[in-house]
Amino acid sequence: MKLFNRMLTLVLLTFVFLTSGGFTHTADSKYKCLLQLTNYEGEGAYVVVSLLNPKGEYQRTLYVFGKEERWYDDIPSWFRFFSKTKESLDGISGASITAGSRKVVSFTFSDAEIDKGYKLRFESSVENQKYVEKDLEMDLNSANIGVSKNGKGYIRYVKLIKV
Repeated sequence: MKLFNRMLTLVLLTFVFLTSGGFTHTADSKYKCLLQLTNYEGEGAYVVVSLLNPKGEYQRTLYVFGKEERWYDDIPSWFRFFSKTKESLDGISGASITAGSRKVVSFTFSDAEIDKGYKLRFESSVENQKYVEKDLEMDLNSANIGVSKNGKGYIRYVKLIKV
């Protein structure tokens, strides 16, 4: 009888564990991001795209438009995060973007980050011009997928598309 009770307890605990998300696997989804700049005067823009957690804190860097690290401190909010974490930017950085240009890059998000209070922040800076900390900030939610969002500085608009 003791053996039966132990087996029954084990089966019930296993059932509770499995049905309560004990082996939860969050899937990853891929997105394309179209970034279009305004026709400003000046050098190429450095743009950093970051994922912010629901508390508004930097979670990770998604992409950096601009490869020369000597200019990264011109994006001070993100640079403080980058300096502390020493995040690797290999594979998520490319050339700066010139005025009026557009670029398409890919992002991968965990499905657990969609519709959960996370945000995308686009920060921009141009040499000898102003830094725009929140050139564009958008909720990472289903309602914003496939919708153009306008920037406030060097960014004309951004559109995120699930692929």
